[in-house]
Amino acid sequence: MKNVSFIIFFLCTALAVSSCKKEKHFLKKEIYRKQVQEQFEKRKAEAQNRSNALFSIFEKENLNVEQREALEFLYAYMPLCDMADYDGEFFLNQVNAAFKARDYFSWGKTVPDDIFRHFVLVYRINNEYLDTARTVFFEELKERIKNLSMYEAALEVNHWCHEKVTYKGTDARTSAPLALIQTSWGRCGEESTFTTAALRAVGIPARQCYTPRWVHTDDNHAWVEVWVDGQWHYLGACEPEPELDVAWFTGPAKRAMMVHTVVFGLYTGPEEKNLETPLYSKINLLKNYAATRKVEVRVVDENNQPVEGAKVKFKVYNYAELYAIAETVTGKDGKTSIISGKGDLIIWANKNGCFGYGKSEKESQTTVVQLNRKAGASYGEDFVINVPPEQAIKELSPEKIAVNAARLTYEDSIRNAFMSTFIKEDEARLLAQQHRLNPEEVRKYLNLSQGNWHEIKDFIIEKKDHPDLFPFLASLAAKDLRDTPAAYLIDHLQNRDAFAVKSGTPNELIVPYILSPRIDRELIKPWRSYAQNQWGAKEKEMIRNNAGLIIDYVKNAIQIRDEENYYNCRITPQGVYELKIADRPSRNIFFVAACRSFGIPARIESSTGKTQYFENGQWIDAIFDPDESLNLPKAKLTVQNAHDNLTKPGYYTHYTLAYFKDGDFQTLDFENNPLVAQFPYTLELDEGYYRLTTGSRANDGSVFVHTEYFELKGNTSSRISVRLPETKGKLFVKGIVDMNSTVTLNNSIKTTLKELSKGKGLMLCFLDMGKEPSKHILQDLPVVQQALNEWGGGVLFLIPEDKAANVSGISTFKGLPENTNWVIDNRRELLRTVTGTLQIDFNDNFPLILYLSRNGGILYSAAGYRIGAGEEILKIIRKTD
Repeated sequence: MKNVSFIIFFLCTALAVSSCKKEKHFLKKEIYRKQVQEQFEKRKAEAQNRSNALFSIFEKENLNVEQREALEFLYAYMPLCDMADYDGEFFLNQVNAAFKARDYFSWGKTVPDDIFRHFVLVYRINNEYLDTARTVFFEELKERIKNLSMYEAALEVNHWCHEKVTYKGTDARTSAPLALIQTSWGRCGEESTFTTAALRAVGIPARQCYTPRWVHTDDNHAWVEVWVDGQWHYLGACEPEPELDVAWFTGPAKRAMMVHTVVFGLYTGPEEKNLETPLYSKINLLKNYAATRKVEVRVVDENNQPVEGAKVKFKVYNYAELYAIAETVTGKDGKTSIISGKGDLIIWANKNGCFGYGKSEKESQTTVVQLNRKAGASYGEDFVINVPPEQAIKELSPEKIAVNAARLTYEDSIRNAFMSTFIKEDEARLLAQQHRLNPEEVRKYLNLSQGNWHEIKDFIIEKKDHPDLFPFLASLAAKDLRDTPAAYLIDHLQNRDAFAVKSGTPNELIVPYILSPRIDRELIKPWRSYAQNQWGAKEKEMIRNNAGLIIDYVKNAIQIRDEENYYNCRITPQGVYELKIADRPSRNIFFVAACRSFGIPARIESSTGKTQYFENGQWIDAIFDPDESLNLPKAKLTVQNAHDNLTKPGYYTHYTLAYFKDGDFQTLDFENNPLVAQFPYTLELDEGYYRLTTGSRANDGSVFVHTEYFELKGNTSSRISVRLPETKGKLFVKGIVDMNSTVTLNNSIKTTLKELSKGKGLMLCFLDMGKEPSKHILQDLPVVQQALNEWGGGVLFLIPEDKAANVSGISTFKGLPENTNWVIDNRRELLRTVTGTLQIDFNDNFPLILYLSRNGGILYSAAGYRIGAGEEILKIIRKTD
């Protein structure tokens, strides 16, 4: 019997060993596998403070080789935010869901290993907060697409996304995919994150790509590339078209100077890399969209010798600032290069306190930049930024457009039906009456909370007797109301007697800078009670009376590794405390959260980005890094509007101020600061070196730019004028429209264009309300509403008859000029007349915006995606009126 037992044991052991040998590797190439495993061991050591939460998952008995290697790949390259805020079970669920989709759909076996690894397995798209969307989306989509081809499935997933989400501008924090469904709308960065997540959930490789900034107009855009049958294609996220490689942004993308995406992990794909690090790469996708050129740069010192290791930034003009679309470092020969579009770039280089710059033009060979400048010199410069010209785009058949439009209307009805379940205004007021609360306040916050209204309702009822209830809600961002659970808010709105406010704190600072959980652009989490539980009563009292103790703790306990949190998703305060590693923005949020937890007012000042705490009647900068200056002397700068400007300059529209730091100018964020709303205004700034940038954009997208460099000394006062550059060149009549043409208004009254012009002129806007670009013009016009009212001419919005199904969304846009009217353009008759006169191939590149003189002369026309068209027309009106 002993021999039999031994034989059985030997056979079982042999079978087990054989089975292990047959288990397939996820990382099939041995060299690559070793590289991943080496990086995994480094990150494992780095994350030792969260070792149990992250790595105990590897102790599971049933973990196979493929699962283990997939997990190792994710851990090896994940950003700090994921190491700090999630656990092993979450990441194993992501791995299993990816493998499940691969095995379920027919296309799963056709996806190459490297494409699957980087563009299906990876759970993170950009800087969104993570949730269980992958498993939820798979379950909802699997039956709908399982019998389709990969191409058809990609299109169908986008239709499903459109049923859930549509476009609307919002703040910079990216909502998690499931939170976005609860809202039903988001900005393009959220739509593209959502759609990429949905495609990956069903095993279709996808990546979010974006132009960091357009050059022909302000703003940027993000969309999706999808890998189908061996090729990458693009689509507009939540904006379905009948075919891939068709989208409203096709035309703008042909004028782009950069399109790129971040690739998680060690990537060996064929695309050019703008940046490669141990954890990720940033790849250049511009060749997929636009004509390109190689932009070569050589950096030299004052003796014309090559400079190695100089930082080089390739910049475009956008939002009245010079914005870097790519960054590189020079080699031993002082050279570097990128692939970009056929427009102008400002090349900025710096090293060891010296800087220099130059302009690379369409036909430039090598741009030589000499590091011959230092901070302090006062001077001004003028230059023109030329942009790539417009290009022809693909045209779909009218039949395909019509079929797709009908389907989009149906999908809108699905989304609208869900949105109709949100609490109604009368229901909100009734709730307020039942609980003896202000009905307008309750209505306002429940309306803003969208699909999260149940949570906000529960919070309001729970805290209805708290004296700070509504000021607390006012301290939150609108997006917080849409995706924060009631329990998280309850954690923060504690009774004041639950903690001691630092003595001497003004009452008006308590809610926004102590009670409020809103600090920067992080997701709200219940960090307050967690923080208070980490210290005893004695330590709390010591901290409350000395914020310097928190600064010392942060400096000594938290390691800074900015480059490892490469998606720029903020780590939660609890995550920073547990991991003890963070990027600077997350560290700063942690400091503010710690201060507020112990009754010390603290903030991240919105204009300068400085981290501050309140003490002895003033805001004091919290200094963590040895190279930071401690509370510099202040200077006063009065900013005034030049008397001869054709329009009132707007911050981020026409001008910006920037502060020199670390070899470059960093824009000060005064966009939402009420101080800059009216000229003149006076700012109190740190002493230092500054730049004023002003710009005027011409109708072809080119920009006339003026820069003014100046120094501010502490305890002094200075003045500066914002003078908008003239756009050189003359207006000319592009064609003539018959002003006696008749239209039927939405109240069934017939009139003529001449009558609508009021003897002044007429702005015509042809719209497709189902697409984002048309909505932008409706958001732009309120900015110039008063000026257009004073002008007194007409504004006419025309919806082509075949786009009329989307007209219902018009009523949601407020603040339009007084003489605004809407019409349906039957059979596109007026649109055809106009495009024929202009001799353009329109190809549904909505919106089409024109300005007609009182005689019908076309003095302005612009088609497609454009920011600031209202102001551009206003400039023409003022020149011709």
